[in-house]
Amino acid sequence: MSTRRGILAALEEAHDFISGEHLAERLGISRAAVWKHIAALKHGGYEIDGIRSRGYRLIAPPSMLSQAAIHSRTEGLRIGKSILVLEVTRSTNSDAMALGREGAPEGNVVIAEEQTAGRGRLGRTWESSRGVNLYMSILLRPQVPPWRAPQLSLVAGVAVAETVSEEGIDARIKWPNDVVTMAGGVAAAGTAVRPPLRKLAGILTEIEAEADCARFVVVGIGVNLNSDASHFSPELEGKATSVLLERGARTDRAAFAARLLSRFEECYDAWTRGGFPAIAPRWRALSVLDGRTVDIASPGEHATGICAGIDDDGALLVDIDGGTRRRVLAGDVTISGGYN
Repeated sequence: MSTRRGILAALEEAHDFISGEHLAERLGISRAAVWKHIAALKHGGYEIDGIRSRGYRLIAPPSMLSQAAIHSRTEGLRIGKSILVLEVTRSTNSDAMALGREGAPEGNVVIAEEQTAGRGRLGRTWESSRGVNLYMSILLRPQVPPWRAPQLSLVAGVAVAETVSEEGIDARIKWPNDVVTMAGGVAAAGTAVRPPLRKLAGILTEIEAEADCARFVVVGIGVNLNSDASHFSPELEGKATSVLLERGARTDRAAFAARLLSRFEECYDAWTRGGFPAIAPRWRALSVLDGRTVDIASPGEHATGICAGIDDDGALLVDIDGGTRRRVLAGDVTISGGYN
């Protein structure tokens, strides 16, 4: 039995507080080593209470996701009719892309408890703590030209933001693929100083296409649900947050996943029927960029201006100094008072 498993077994047997000194003696390790293993268990999703002079107490094991728990809430949905739940994988997007190449039908979903190589946009890493958040990729086969496929990041943004808002959080969208909230709430109308943004969720859309038609699209979604401060690296301090940190209560991840799949299917079907104009009003209502000074970094070009919203094809509109309005189809957006 490993040391960590030994600590967990002792906590399960105790049904109450057990001192760090007792754990150290039982397992033949130092109290500092006990603390490190307890921290690792908490990082893995175990809810453990620690009180000085009393020791540690196991409150609850990780709430593990399962296909059955999600399917019980998604009867009748096309998106998510087939769900693969993995304990650990490198990347759910990579898994869904492989399913796409193998001919799997639209609506297949891959979910993982942990990703060891989760990806964000522009080659960034998506931190994927075990057993606390939602890491999900959806396989789609829209009959559209390749240039329309990136709009699915915006469609997914609406679905995620609206689902998170049901948790009592003011969730907003940062073009093109982030869902954020504002520390301290939304500034009043006309207020010059706005509170900083914190990232709640990210979206990564990948496509395989022929010259004139998308073969398939994978929409990857990562939502920080039950992460506490210890789950975020120092580099993310002040930049990332979770539903737990914002509202002070844990989220039923299976129920959240089911609600998100339902909302995504509704948004996706609206987009399929009416294009992005069918979704654009909802996206605009959730946008956090309008009226903000933004810096746009795109291949071979940098520009700064005031965000004027989005066009009906999902392009970001930016008014550059001198009165020029620019349509931005791809790039990285940096805004003052928030993360990059």
